[in-house]
Amino acid sequence: MIENDSALNATIEALTARGKGILAADESLKTIQKRFAPLGIDCDDTSRRDYREMLFSAPGLNQYISGVILYEETLKQKTVQDLPLPQLLKQAQILAGIKVDLGLIDLATHSCEKTTQGLDGLDARLKEFKNLGASFAKWRAVFTITSTQPSQAALFANGLALARYARICQDNGIVPIVEPEILMEGDHDLARSAEITEQVLNSVFGLLRNQNVCLEQMILKPSMVIPGEKAACVSVEKVAEATLKVLLRTVPAAVPSINFLSGGQPEALATAHLNAMNQQLKHAPWNLSFSYGRALQHSSLTHWAGKTEYRQQAQTILLKRARLNSQACLGQYSASEE
Repeated sequence: MIENDSALNATIEALTARGKGILAADESLKTIQKRFAPLGIDCDDTSRRDYREMLFSAPGLNQYISGVILYEETLKQKTVQDLPLPQLLKQAQILAGIKVDLGLIDLATHSCEKTTQGLDGLDARLKEFKNLGASFAKWRAVFTITSTQPSQAALFANGLALARYARICQDNGIVPIVEPEILMEGDHDLARSAEITEQVLNSVFGLLRNQNVCLEQMILKPSMVIPGEKAACVSVEKVAEATLKVLLRTVPAAVPSINFLSGGQPEALATAHLNAMNQQLKHAPWNLSFSYGRALQHSSLTHWAGKTEYRQQAQTILLKRARLNSQACLGQYSASEE
């Protein structure tokens, strides 16, 4: 195993503070353009900078957010006052992280499935990102559920990439967030989602051990166990129960924190699911928190819509969403506050 490293331990301690979560603001240029377009926002480097600066400078954000995952462009940008955005976060006592994968490509001989690229040159890029202020990183792998997928090839290729990435991060003193996302696309029911989630997590952790990744110095960012978007809905309680059952069967207690992705869930629903898990499992072996993108940003972005005069109101909306998710980490969320 990798020897304990004080920098890694300090980052883990800060990121996993009880009642705090991670803001995922690492949208690619293509993704953020899709989110800006319906609001009539011109998507250029200035508007993207202004939006991220609005989010990061929300007063008191560090009460609920311990870290922010950045896109490479954002890591290198400066505020209007010429302050690097990672420094803006540091001043707010929030850690800066970085998305390091380079997106999805077809899996060789399995063109209906995807794998993630970006391992080539990762060591050098991590050294650069660390010098720019990043103390943790994220790598996303995706899995699609059908009657025959994910294939064993997809499980192995994506799990190995996640494990190799995590080891390279730790070798560079950077905490890895390991994100195996199971997509909501499809008509699979809750039982099928649970079955595949268990397969994926078992594969990932087997490969993490194979690569000698220190489990105590990583964060897992999984999907919740939910039915496909074309399947019948189930209750919040059933989703929480199914998710916890799979996690208890697959995730070692050595992992300090599980920070769920929202995966396209509506804001309030993602919060309710997290809250139900923390209520059902009072003494979880890991911290149960969030690493949400849209489920934290959507209402704030919609209100801001690129207009300076709405900046403060948009920040207030973000802070409320972050506070409600902080309460969900403690099992104290109430839907009446929505």
